Amino acid sequence: MEHYNYLAFAMPAFFLFVFLEYKAAQKQKRPELYKYESSVSNVTIGIAERLLNLFISGTFYGLYYFVYEHYALFNIPNEWYVWVALILATDFVWYWYHRLGHEVNIFWAAHIVHHQSEEFNFTAAARITTLQAIVRTAFWCLLPLAGFHPAMVITMLLIHGGYSFFTHTQIIGRVKWLEYVFITPSLHGVHHASDEKYLDKNYGDIFVFWDKMFGTFQAEEEQPKYGLTHPLKSYSFLWQHFHYYFEIAESYRRANTLKNKLKAVFGSPAYMDQDIRPELEKRFLQDERHERKPLKFKGYLAFQIAVAVGMLTWLTLCFNSLRVEDKVFTTTFIFVTLINCGALLEQRKWIYYLEYGRLFLLVSYLMYIFGYFEYSFIPLVLFMLTEKTFSVGKKYNEYILQTQ
Repeated sequence: MEHYNYLAFAMPAFFLFVFLEYKAAQKQKRPELYKYESSVSNVTIGIAERLLNLFISGTFYGLYYFVYEHYALFNIPNEWYVWVALILATDFVWYWYHRLGHEVNIFWAAHIVHHQSEEFNFTAAARITTLQAIVRTAFWCLLPLAGFHPAMVITMLLIHGGYSFFTHTQIIGRVKWLEYVFITPSLHGVHHASDEKYLDKNYGDIFVFWDKMFGTFQAEEEQPKYGLTHPLKSYSFLWQHFHYYFEIAESYRRANTLKNKLKAVFGSPAYMDQDIRPELEKRFLQDERHERKPLKFKGYLAFQIAVAVGMLTWLTLCFNSLRVEDKVFTTTFIFVTLINCGALLEQRKWIYYLEYGRLFLLVSYLMYIFGYFEYSFIPLVLFMLTEKTFSVGKKYNEYILQTQ
């Protein structure tokens, strides 16, 4: 039993809370809290982060132990009052990590994905990238450096992350008396807003102390408008992850002095040239959102998500006992599926070729398991003959990409 990773059950728990929030939104007659396309996009990004973290989270923990054993400034004991100090220290480090994530371009590139959603619900909490996890791990290293034992740090980060998940909801209204001490869903909703008065506010994750101390506190007044000040025009899985890195690179290329080049990387996102994103969207064909219609055939998309979640849950549960080839196949298959989901939302006709690639990957893996891998070219030939004879691609796109 020690070979099982019980973090696998985090994914089913996530969907349980999403379902409960969705039903509560229906009961409150607030269907606007959930938008199908945006929710699917949020979930796919969350799946990708959980998947990649399977391979590197051990490195994070190892780094905490390395810093603690070699560079700890103090030997802090495991006493009850130390836990109080640790939760305050954790939130303080988070505040500055979070604030710099909004004020420095290269950090914002990792964090921007979390703010792309134009809805604010539990699915938005899943919009975390592995790049963001790497950046904040560097900040978390300050805790073992101070002398907090890594086991304590890891436990506190789990508590910290659990609390922040439940602040991503509109089901709970303002609880004003709590706002004297804690970050509430209302206060965190302000942080996710794109209204000018709400920008760059409420960086704390659990406590409001730091925002009030450093002048970044803002209570909710008018109903926030969620998302980026300049929303993306694409649900593409890859574009959502990497567009801002392209923007930084383009800004760097255009800069004519070393000072301006450094600003492109380490300057404030507020001063990024706003003409760059529309130009890049046209260049990479990500500017057609206004032309797309809602998908009529959503069952297939839901099936894709279910497959990805099921495979991720199995991979997480059995990760320590699986062979390398099993991990490589499952990881690749999930990523292709996530790209597939984005292509479905984008109504991209090349999705059909991606389907062939995924099917070929599955068949090759099965043939490898049963000892016939050298014959993997046979299914490929059959796929080509089938397409040539029956024009399957045309029929597939007509069926899958139906719109309302």
